[in-house]
Amino acid sequence: MTSDQFATGSCPAHSGLMPLYGPEFAADPAGTYAALRRYGSAAPVELAPGVPGTLVIGYQAALDVLRDPITFPKDPRRWEANVAPDCPLLPMMAYRPNSMFSDGAAHTRLRSAVTDSLARVDSSLLRGWVESNADSLIARFAQVGQADLITEYARVLPLLVLNSMFGCPSVIADRLVEGMSGIFEGTDAEKANLILGEAVMELVAYKRANPGADVTSWLMAHPAGLTDEEMLHQLVVLMGAGTEPEQDLIASTMRLLLSDDRFAADLSGGSLPIEDALDEVLWTDPPIANYAVAYPPKETNLHGVRLPADQPVVISFAAANTDPSLTSDGRAGNRAHLAWGAGPHTCPAQGHGRLIASVAVEKLLDKLPGMELAVPADRLQWRPGMFHRALTALPVRFPPVSVPALVPAETGGPSVPPAPLAAANRPGDSGAERPRWLRTLVGWWHGQ
Repeated sequence: MTSDQFATGSCPAHSGLMPLYGPEFAADPAGTYAALRRYGSAAPVELAPGVPGTLVIGYQAALDVLRDPITFPKDPRRWEANVAPDCPLLPMMAYRPNSMFSDGAAHTRLRSAVTDSLARVDSSLLRGWVESNADSLIARFAQVGQADLITEYARVLPLLVLNSMFGCPSVIADRLVEGMSGIFEGTDAEKANLILGEAVMELVAYKRANPGADVTSWLMAHPAGLTDEEMLHQLVVLMGAGTEPEQDLIASTMRLLLSDDRFAADLSGGSLPIEDALDEVLWTDPPIANYAVAYPPKETNLHGVRLPADQPVVISFAAANTDPSLTSDGRAGNRAHLAWGAGPHTCPAQGHGRLIASVAVEKLLDKLPGMELAVPADRLQWRPGMFHRALTALPVRFPPVSVPALVPAETGGPSVPPAPLAAANRPGDSGAERPRWLRTLVGWWHGQ
């Protein structure tokens, strides 16, 4: 859509609304946000074909929405009643009886179970889970000299850590990630939702029979008295936040460290500015780019923009964080970004998420010195989808390193043995197909 078409609403394909989907948006979301700023702090958009909404792109406006659950409640059911059942947004936006889609006393009850259970995760133990599984994954490709850091590392590591945190058997965890990834991308959403729901219910049933020192069991035992249905939907939120966004945070941070001269120069000098890189990504390319949806029950005015009743109001964390009205460009050590949300629905696991990403990146830089991108940074491609900011692949090369065969220490959950991938499965080899994330992790654990 040209700027003239956007201004006049003459584009027949989208009825004058800027679309937040498709390859064009994925390739340049910042361009979309810049075009939308002519509307002010919030702009009318098309969330999916034929589904209108409002995107909040101003930093202060986003804070105002996030901190006011009375004017901007989270329950989508009135909107949902008027949406086609095959709408690709439903798996991410349809009502679930969990803390994300509730307010008031219901939210307080459900949120307390989550925060109390996550607080029982020992940070030293969590670091150990990340380190041991990271070592084992890196040992698979260290001697080869090249890898796709997404399919072979960033996509797998958070899952292995969550296996330990949630006491989740591998055969269930594999389907959890398959379903969650499909939901984020909005492709075959109905199938993805079904896969995810069945897998989580299997986990709930398994932990009812086999409780342990894990988040799933602590949720079950919490005084809030969660039902199986509530357990299912709480776990969907926690697993979703711990897999897809976490892998994207790891990958985007590595991309920044390997491509931006501000960080690459420090790396070559022996300084590892990992925390600064994490802050930069969380400001400019947050893994959850657009979400925290609210549904005002009556027509509302937000910073001079009219918001229709019962229509989705989506917070653009990416656009709000890069609001031109923010006067400071200094992001190192500045954590006033909105990547973790704000207000009563602030992410309860941000400390866990940051620790996992930080240790994951630290391990790569420590074990594989001399790593560089295998393709120019501007040739890296981004996956389509309104909700996330996610690379399709992150190919790297590095001097081959001999890494001892590592078996992770006992961590309370499944882990990965160090058997390297066969050369025929390495990225870049003639005639070889890069292993896809849908390949079962059971195969990974057996070195297949």
